[in-house]
Amino acid sequence: MSHVIVSGGAGFIGSHLCDRLLDEGWEVTAVDNLLTGRLQNIRHLDSNPRFHFLEHDVTLPFTCNGRVDCVMHLASPASPPDFKTLPLQTLRAGSFGTHCMLDLAHAQGARFFLASTSEVYGDPPPEHHPQREEYWGYVSCTGLRSVYDESKRYAEAATMAYHRACGLDTRIVRIFNTYGPRMRPDDGRIVTNFACQALRGEPLTVYGEGQQTRSFCYVSDLVDGFVRLLLSDETGPVNLGTPEEYTVLQVAEMIIELTGSSSAIVCVPQPFEDDPRQRKPDISKARRVLGWEPKISLLDGLRRTIDFLKGELAL
Repeated sequence: MSHVIVSGGAGFIGSHLCDRLLDEGWEVTAVDNLLTGRLQNIRHLDSNPRFHFLEHDVTLPFTCNGRVDCVMHLASPASPPDFKTLPLQTLRAGSFGTHCMLDLAHAQGARFFLASTSEVYGDPPPEHHPQREEYWGYVSCTGLRSVYDESKRYAEAATMAYHRACGLDTRIVRIFNTYGPRMRPDDGRIVTNFACQALRGEPLTVYGEGQQTRSFCYVSDLVDGFVRLLLSDETGPVNLGTPEEYTVLQVAEMIIELTGSSSAIVCVPQPFEDDPRQRKPDISKARRVLGWEPKISLLDGLRRTIDFLKGELAL
């Protein structure tokens, strides 16, 4: 393999993926409409002759010059505030966007890689905690989060349909909460919300009582799992995330300590009725078929992310 298309390549995870692929000798074309992606995430790649950028909405068909060996579809708004402000764009990225990228891969005889999400599991009951790939999910199809959850479920269904009906070579990864440098300070996710509030000396706003749990995977660990899955023979969904579970309140307390902030923690009403109460991956499959597990501790990853956000906030 030599040439890979990365949709959403100017996004948080997509830009780190472009870095890794280029480091391993690939030619990379990043495709992004910059709805939530940022040019500053890939500006350092401008001088690399193996990197190309196409500003384009992947919900519309496009062509590429030369042979394409792999299509990696990451494009989608992916933070809670985006689901409220960009609901139609989120649905289109998972539906029309997935079909356009699948058609491109099929036309090129390329391998197709879908970045799906742990949100396909919805709010799982205790008997399905931690979440295994075999679990089918408990998802609201009408809640505020449904535009993301259901678009990714549909994207997985479309990917497997192309695999079965067209013989397309496919890979599916289910991403659990990921954090690290290049996250937008205003993206509304837990780590960026708390870190920016702490750095500004503002109260940290915890939704509900803060007892809902999440697992947090540092972006370099996630991208390593991407590459391992891409080069493997595994076609079914694979969980990638950290099998360590923290309450939202614990994360808030850790960030206050790491920033040296005097910020208070305040509880506010939960904005999403369908917000998952528990989220933790079972990564047995990733360990078995990819030889993968995360290496960066939450404390170390938070330090790196906070340092990045200090620069973003010019502190």
